[in-house]
Amino acid sequence: MSRVWEIPVHDSTRVRDARMAAREACARAELAPPRTAVAELVATELATNLLKHAGGGRIVVNLVVPPAGGPGTSVQLFSLDQGPGIADVTAALRDGYTTADVSLGAGLGSCRRSANAFHLYSAPGRGTVAAARIDPEADRRGAPAGDVPAGGITLALAQAEDCGDAWSWVRSGGLLTLLLADGLGHGLKAAHAAGAAVAELRRAAHLPPVDILRRLHTALRPTRGAAVTVAQVDTERAELSFAGIGNIGARLCTGDTWTSLVSHPGIVGAYFPAHVPVRRMPWRRDSLLVVHSDGLPSRWTPPQDPHLLGHDPSVVAATILRDAGSPARPVRDDTSVAVLAPDRRTSAHDSRL
Repeated sequence: MSRVWEIPVHDSTRVRDARMAAREACARAELAPPRTAVAELVATELATNLLKHAGGGRIVVNLVVPPAGGPGTSVQLFSLDQGPGIADVTAALRDGYTTADVSLGAGLGSCRRSANAFHLYSAPGRGTVAAARIDPEADRRGAPAGDVPAGGITLALAQAEDCGDAWSWVRSGGLLTLLLADGLGHGLKAAHAAGAAVAELRRAAHLPPVDILRRLHTALRPTRGAAVTVAQVDTERAELSFAGIGNIGARLCTGDTWTSLVSHPGIVGAYFPAHVPVRRMPWRRDSLLVVHSDGLPSRWTPPQDPHLLGHDPSVVAATILRDAGSPARPVRDDTSVAVLAPDRRTSAHDSRL
């Protein structure tokens, strides 16, 4: 989905902006009024918490395909800050708990109860990342336990409306495939190219990575083209296959070791190389794959906190994006980070309702 919303929250006037962004996203996703009301509530609570507890931060709103590949579009809201963090996350999610004199302590608990999925990661002294997903139906449960989930976040350059990056994932039998596409340049035409890649993925989910890339090459010929990475987990063989064309970064974490995975030069939709290398590696319970567009600094530092790596992929992706940027390294392009990881959540607050 090309439309993204990014709202810096540093004063009370931006709380309304966050709420309106959630409302607009729900309209784009064609969510019913009750689901829109939930999204507005969550956006308001998250933005208010940024002001009360973190000294400010930002709200990011994305449109995403439902985790199980079902019909409709979901709204994903992120809250990112680099404030003091939450010392006791479990306590903070209880109604009535607060560290601010002006708070009733109902915000995070309300978000958790209202959203279809709510995930929270916080480290004292380093800040907090929250992710809430609002699905078309109130009782949607997300991916079944034990499946290999994926999550991601996208940001447009200079808070533009259209983002030239897109990510998606699909299942086909025992195969789970993650795609990240970076349309050439940025803006509407780049978004069109990335969106075409996402649309074609759903029709090619049964194919191996290189064949998927070939299908995408044909589908993207009418567009300006894109850099594309395809990562596919064969859950029956416990194997990851990785192939990419263009400037897409990727790192695989196994245990405490991070390995860089390299894409091949080319442009999907414009120049397809004669040979596309495929990297195959074991996929273990302690594996985690991060793929990202070139909007993320190439020398970003992988997270070392094992508690973070055990959280939902959407939170891992958002934390990596938050921590990779700085005023000294301004973003010069659209940015997208997607994460693929086994379902090994252990925290009670990192769960679906």
